[in-house]
Parts: sequence; C-alpha cells; structure tokens
Amino acid sequence: MTLKQHLKANITLALPVMLSQLGHVTMGVMDNIMIGRIGATPLAGASLANVIFNVLMLFGIGVSYAITPLIAEADGKQDKEAIVLVFRHGFLINVCLSFILIVAVMFGKSLLYKIDQPQDAVDQALPYLSIVTVSLLPILIFQSFRQFADGLSLTYLSLVVMIAANLLNIFLNYTFIYGNFGFEAMGLKGAGYATLNSRFFMAIALAVYVFYHSKLRIYRAIFAFGNYSKKTFNNLLHIGVPAGMQFIFEVAAFDFSAVMMGWLGTNTLAAHQIAINLATISYMTTSGLGAAAVIRIGNYIGKNDYKNVKASAYSLIGMALVIMLVWGFIFYLGRFWFPALYINNADVIAIAAPLLIIAGFFQLSDGMQVVCAGALRGLQDVKIPSLYIFISYWIIGLPLGYYLAFKANMGAIGIWSGLLIGLTLVALALFLRLRSLMNKRELEAV
Repeated sequence: MTLKQHLKANITLALPVMLSQLGHVTMGVMDNIMIGRIGATPLAGASLANVIFNVLMLFGIGVSYAITPLIAEADGKQDKEAIVLVFRHGFLINVCLSFILIVAVMFGKSLLYKIDQPQDAVDQALPYLSIVTVSLLPILIFQSFRQFADGLSLTYLSLVVMIAANLLNIFLNYTFIYGNFGFEAMGLKGAGYATLNSRFFMAIALAVYVFYHSKLRIYRAIFAFGNYSKKTFNNLLHIGVPAGMQFIFEVAAFDFSAVMMGWLGTNTLAAHQIAINLATISYMTTSGLGAAAVIRIGNYIGKNDYKNVKASAYSLIGMALVIMLVWGFIFYLGRFWFPALYINNADVIAIAAPLLIIAGFFQLSDGMQVVCAGALRGLQDVKIPSLYIFISYWIIGLPLGYYLAFKANMGAIGIWSGLLIGLTLVALALFLRLRSLMNKRELEAV
C-alpha cells in the first residue's frame, strides 16, 4: 500500500472512533459544565468521585480492549468461528468484571475521607459516586459490543449510539440537576442519575444495532450460549489484564495528581478538573488513531504481512503528532476562555490557565504514546509496555511532581510539570519498544 492509501485507511477507521471517544468525553464535559454552574464545591466533589470511579472503570475498559486485536486477527484470517468464540468469552469476562468492580467501588469509596480532602467536597462526592458506580455494568456491556464491531472494522456503529446518548444525557442533566419538567433539583446527584440512565441506553441500543445490522447477521451466534474454553479465556486475559493495568497506572497517576491538587485547596482542585477535562478531549481524538492501530495491525498479523504492519504504525504516529500539535496551539490560545466556559470564578480560571499551557506542551507525547500503545496491543504485546508506564509515572513523574509542588513551592504548576515529564518518558519508551518489536517480527516472518 502507498502512504496515501495508508492515510485513507487510517482516517476511515479512526474518525468514527475519534468522534465516538469525543462523545464519551463530551458526556463528562457536559456534566462538569452543568455542575460548575451550581458552584465550585459540587465540581470539586465530582472530581473526587472520579478519582475512585475512573481508575476502576478504565481498568474494565482496558480489559475489554483484548477483544479487538483477537477479532481483528481472526477477521484477517477470515475465521468466523474464532470471531464468535472471542466475543462470547469476552462478553462473559466483562459482565463478571463489572460486578467485581461495582463491589470494589462500594467498599473503597470511604477512602475519600482518609486522603485529607476538603470535607464539603467529600460530602458532595459520595452520593454521586454511589450512583455512577452502577453504570459500570452497562459500560462494560457496551464495550463488549463496541470492541466486537471495531475488530470487524465497523467503527462507526458505536458513534451513532454515542451521539444519541449524549443528547439524552444533556436533556437528563437539565432535568435532574436543575429541577425541570416536574422533577426536583438534585444538584450533583442529578448528574449521576443522568449519566447512569444514558449508559444503560448506550448498552441496549448498541446490542440491538449489532443484532439487526445487515453485515453482522452471520455473527448472530454471539447472542447464544455456546461452548467455553480455558484457552480462549486465557488469551483474552493475557492481553486484557495488562492492558487494564496500563490504564490503571496512567489514570491513577492523573487521579493521584488530583489528590495532591486537593491538598492545595478547593479552587486548585476545580482548576485541575477543568484542565484535565480539556486535555482528555484532545487525548480522545488521537485515541481513535490508537484504536485504528489495533485493528489494522491485527488484520495484517492475521495475513502475516509485517511490511504493512510497520507502514500502518508509522503513518498513524505521524498523523497523531500533527493533530496534537494543533491541539497544543488551541490550548495556548484558549487558556483563559476555555475555563470560563466551566465556571464563573476568577481564581479558578487564573489557576487553570497555566495548566493548559503545560497541557499544550505534552500533547505531542500524549499523541505518540496512545498510538504506540495501540500498535503494541495489535501486536499482542502488553506486559512490557505496562512496566514502562508504571516506571515513567509512579517512579519518576509523580515523585518529581510532588517535589516541585511542595518542596520547590511551585504548587499546581509543579504537579503538572511532573506529569509532563512522565508522559514524555512513556512516549519515548513505547516508541522504542514498538520499533524494536516490529523489526524483530518482520525478520522472523522472512
């Protein structure tokens, strides 16, 4: 394939995922904007609740990612039976995992009282956390069908559902948070109920869409019970658990940074929540390219075509760098305007603005690492990348951020500088690992 053909294939697969991921984040952004209108304390409460919830939710999502490379590889081999088996096993793993994670959150939520956070923010966080925790079940059901469709290169299916879910979420936020259409104003709890209902809608809608889709009729056996094998469970868990740990190491690093920001005060924590929300939007645009890397590389592995494995990986990395360069400029130019969309508080906006400048700098690293991580999942290499991510964030980035913030008296800027350095190290380590592994596999295939 030519470079132009690779770029076209990348865009075809990645664009629906980008938009779908943006839709997922938009649900959180709209929650935060609408919560911010009722005050800084509810916004800080939402941030604290997400410290616990996001870590376990993203672990579950990471485990579900094992479905895509295995289905993409089976699709490359045109092995229908393997595709059905992978989905059945993956779906069962995800449903069981959702119940385990719900119990873990319910038992772990009291930790918020023990991490020296503002009492008023914790009081707001706990009821909200109890509500959104239940949404782990529909999230992982949705992920099962989404990763199945993505593995078959039908990445636009989840986009259609996500658009409808976002519209529903905005309407329910307006209804429950502020008290409209005969409902009482529930504040932050209302945002939780809106998110919960929207996620159940997502799971049901995508399952129905997959069942009736004309191109997927030959796979309707996925909706029936069948034989299960230890080997298939092991294959999924071999990829899924380390992939989930990658998410835990990365997201927990950013969540622990939120804890440290809370030590600096409620306004600082609210500013961090705003900056993280915006940085997550840019991340999700390139996460679409990471998803495309999993699919394309999985397909080429199924065809034993390692020349195009390399070509597709490098073309995706190049696209990610260009996109993130644009995001960096956007964050710099909008460093005051964007926070003002969330909250009418001059102190919070003043703290958030320099954080967005730092976020602008780490866009290139973020774009590279998400594509390299996706490419490595496509190669079914997840254990070593997990170790790289742990070392970069938890051994280097976070301790450095703590030192800069509290010993060098740099405050919020110090914490975010540590994140910048950790993220840059992750990107470099994953790129070198990917390049080495692709060269090795290409030589072995000759």
